[in-house]
Amino acid sequence: MVISPARRYLIRHILSAAILTLFLMNSSGLLHLAPVAHLENFLYDARLNATLPNEIDPRIVIVDIDERSLKELGQWPWSRDKLARLVNTLFDHYGIAAMGFDVVFAEADNSDALPVLDQLAATNLKDDSAFQQTYQQVRVSLDNDAKFADALRDRPVVMGYYFKPYNDDSHVGVLPPSYLPMAALTEAESLLITPVKARSYGANLQKLQVAAYTGGFFDNPLVDDDGVFRRVPVLQEYNNELYTSLALSLVHTVLGSPPLAMGEGMLSIGELDIPVDSNMAVLTPFLGTQGSFPYISVADVLSHKTPVEQLESTIVLLGATAPGLLDLRSTPVQNVYPGVEIHANIISGILDGRIRSEPPILVMFELGVLALLGLLLTFTLPRVSPMLTSVLCVVLLLLAGAGNLYLWSQGVVAPLANTVLLIVTMFMLHMSLGFFLESQGKRQISKVFGQYIPPELVDEMNESGQEFSIGGESREMSVLFSDVRGFTTISEGLKPDELTQLMNAFLTPMTRVIHENRGTIDKYMGDAIMAFWGAPIQDDQHAEHALQSAFKMIEGMRKLSEEFKTKGWPELKIGVGINTGPMNVGNMGSEFRMAYTVLGDAVNLGSRLEGLTKQYGVEIIIGETTEAHVRDVALCRDLDRVRVKGKAEPVTIYEPVGFKKELESARAAEVESYHAALALYREQQWDAAQSAFEQLSEQESNRLIYKVYLERIALFRDTPPGEDWDGVFTHTSK
Repeated sequence: MVISPARRYLIRHILSAAILTLFLMNSSGLLHLAPVAHLENFLYDARLNATLPNEIDPRIVIVDIDERSLKELGQWPWSRDKLARLVNTLFDHYGIAAMGFDVVFAEADNSDALPVLDQLAATNLKDDSAFQQTYQQVRVSLDNDAKFADALRDRPVVMGYYFKPYNDDSHVGVLPPSYLPMAALTEAESLLITPVKARSYGANLQKLQVAAYTGGFFDNPLVDDDGVFRRVPVLQEYNNELYTSLALSLVHTVLGSPPLAMGEGMLSIGELDIPVDSNMAVLTPFLGTQGSFPYISVADVLSHKTPVEQLESTIVLLGATAPGLLDLRSTPVQNVYPGVEIHANIISGILDGRIRSEPPILVMFELGVLALLGLLLTFTLPRVSPMLTSVLCVVLLLLAGAGNLYLWSQGVVAPLANTVLLIVTMFMLHMSLGFFLESQGKRQISKVFGQYIPPELVDEMNESGQEFSIGGESREMSVLFSDVRGFTTISEGLKPDELTQLMNAFLTPMTRVIHENRGTIDKYMGDAIMAFWGAPIQDDQHAEHALQSAFKMIEGMRKLSEEFKTKGWPELKIGVGINTGPMNVGNMGSEFRMAYTVLGDAVNLGSRLEGLTKQYGVEIIIGETTEAHVRDVALCRDLDRVRVKGKAEPVTIYEPVGFKKELESARAAEVESYHAALALYREQQWDAAQSAFEQLSEQESNRLIYKVYLERIALFRDTPPGEDWDGVFTHTSK
């Protein structure tokens, strides 16, 4: 077997299946392919940035600890009485809805005088009643933490704190009440969620946290492989208790603390649904780059320079942008992004329902899409052209992208990287393998068949996807033999180099004609050519193509004769025999030399027919099977019924006169008259037959066939063939 498409397909199918399996494992989580994760992040960021609202949400205001505030109020941390004044101003003067602190107050705020008074009261002056009375009165005015706690009390204030992923036994401050004990989760809920676990924390002073409405953790975004913050947990687990984030706690507070409920992929606050992943994290719903929320300096708030309407009924986040205090993050929308705005974006997204969901069913959906695409590409790409491969892959990429963007517009984040990379990888695999295997296959075909058939048929064989065998097989085919008349005499009159030039000049155009008509050269035998049709490429019109070649060869010889005359070479004339029938075709020979050839009785008869052309004075003779194949398109003269040497069964031989669409009416009439004369001859009506052939001979005196039959008629007058005569003439020579 020279070329086996099945084998080529098998290689491509195995490699395609391996690639598909790789992507299916990655999609299901059994494997982690870093390039896929990086592409997924890139595509997520691209969709996010392309659809950013780029709006400013005035409902959430960031009261900023900026450079001007530090200049006017002193370096951070400020004394708690200043913070108490800030809280009172925001609630009493501006009427804000709620306030969240993106800072932690873990240590007591002791003024310079208070520690000294405390020490005196406990030591040297502990027995001085006058001092003790005055001390108790003064201490209240100097206790800034108490002032701050008083400002927080009975107000919707959420104190910020942070969790640590490691246990350093350095708990600071106290935590607010938890949202829910892990033990209170239903069995179904506990199976659906795996919240981030904290090991320790840094929280606020007890008096401050107790005075505040509640608390919420911050500073815990989940970092992806590329170091970018895209997800932020809204619930975390610590000591088997669930705690809420700063953003979630603020929304919960603003809404009046409605019940929280958990479902599959969803956390609900009253009527608001928050899509979450299994880690109880949300995709940050960015409004835009830094500055998507109003920033107001603390100094302007305390001095009442900010218009009341700019802060009234807003949610305030106290954060910092001053150098050294600014909490910066790398995000999809900006490499350097203030952490306080991440909280603001989450609050805004929850209130507006802009947080995108990643339903767990998307994993199964992606697996199904990958499987369907993989099977489609596996069994389609090996069988189509490179152009169709490119078109199909581009269409699939566009469909995948369009479907993904539609889901994105509906607030659903569907994975895309696995699908894109599967299509691209399959495309690259089959394009490269196709080029390699097809080139190799073409080289194999060219190596085996190139010496017999033209390059055009080699290309057709390679593109057909069929298997082509050089082993023996039997099929109906047509064979052609051509031979130069009187070649021995011609060769004797030429010098060896002249003879070589003449043969090359003769064989080249004859071979070209055969190739142009889809023929396969079997061999050259000196001045003779043997060719066949119907192998290695199946050809349903093999007889017609062989006949077309014969006509073109005769026509070509007439043109060559004119060229040969100018060179002083002798004129060449050829006879052509064509026969059709079952033949054995394949690579045959010995261990020393093999040849792709045809064998069989039908082949031998073709050779005999070529030899008969001289005896009947015609240029082409075809067998009766060939004539049956071409009779609808070609007019053939019934030459004779003969027994050729070496064959017992008689055959009818024909001279093809021409293709009917090209034939002149006079020529067709002559052939009809001839057939009428031949019928009289076979009926042994010698007088009538002789008269008919004599009339035909007078019209074309140089046509030998008429003389042949006139001589036979004269012979049969003397020695009649008998009543059982079948009209067959036996030839005793080749």
